[in-house]
Amino acid sequence: MAAAAGSVFRGEGVPAREQFDCWRELIGRTRASEMTSVHADDFRAEMRRLELGPVTLLRSSFPPTRFRRTAAMVRRTDPEVYHLTMPLAGGLSLTRGAGEHTRTFGRGDLYLADSSHPYEVRALGAPAAGRGEQRTEAVGIDFPVSLLPLPPHRLRDLLGRGFSVREGTCALLAQFLVGLDRQAAALGPAAADRLGAVAVDLVAAWVAGELDAETELPDEARHRALAEHVRAFARRNLHDPELTPAVIAAAHHVSVSHLHRVFTRQSQGTTLAAWIRAERLERARRDLADPAHRTTPVHAVATRWGLPRADDFSRAFRAAYGLSPREHRRRALAGGGTDGP
Repeated sequence: MAAAAGSVFRGEGVPAREQFDCWRELIGRTRASEMTSVHADDFRAEMRRLELGPVTLLRSSFPPTRFRRTAAMVRRTDPEVYHLTMPLAGGLSLTRGAGEHTRTFGRGDLYLADSSHPYEVRALGAPAAGRGEQRTEAVGIDFPVSLLPLPPHRLRDLLGRGFSVREGTCALLAQFLVGLDRQAAALGPAAADRLGAVAVDLVAAWVAGELDAETELPDEARHRALAEHVRAFARRNLHDPELTPAVIAAAHHVSVSHLHRVFTRQSQGTTLAAWIRAERLERARRDLADPAHRTTPVHAVATRWGLPRADDFSRAFRAAYGLSPREHRRRALAGGGTDGP
């Protein structure tokens, strides 16, 4: 399978004095600004840049750095891009415009900025584990303003503010971005394009919720966001054997028929019940292959993932993977691999 387009920078093989320029060029492709750092002569940084269609995912770790997008730069060229950023370690301070209030963001926050207004971002850093240097880690996405189905003037009061990722659609968006980063190496081009669209839809759903403008979103955007909410809800509750489409529909304040219709369309024809069953079987398959669970009875592993009926679990497992749960465990723990037959 072909991999999604992207690049990784770690500085190996690049002379120390050139690493800052390489890193600056890579991030400047979508976040054009003047970048300076007192560590420029020995800039130890890492970055993953992944193309998700018109959306760019950035995951970076770097020492204290200053990013300054001036009014002159905005006048000279404006790609009209939104920048969504979430610190994972350390902190970032953002000043928008001239003399505006400076806000500081850390782990548990995210903020939205754009390329159409001047700004200054300072990476404050925090002590890295086991290392004496200060570092900032962050993940984010850049995407064209035109992709968001709400006009830019509606977002004016949201830009540059900090929002907690601990609940609601903002939490789902944060989890989605972290998941994208973790799965970056395994994404093919088709999946990357689809997930880029989902990321923008989650941003749209979050922004629309903040503006009380959910009804202004196109049906397709709302449906993709609903499907992602449903997947996240189901993953959190796979252990519950009473998890059914009816329970999920009630939790999301939609009818069962609407849920079925939306989810099946957004999952390339897979029904919600089939998706839940596949997720449960996969979690059980992984646990059975894990040496840490080798003494846990098979039925206990199945029950942990919401599959309490031993016979039903065994039949479903064999249908999905071509061998019984016990055979899978025996092969995996004997060194035959954990990726199935």
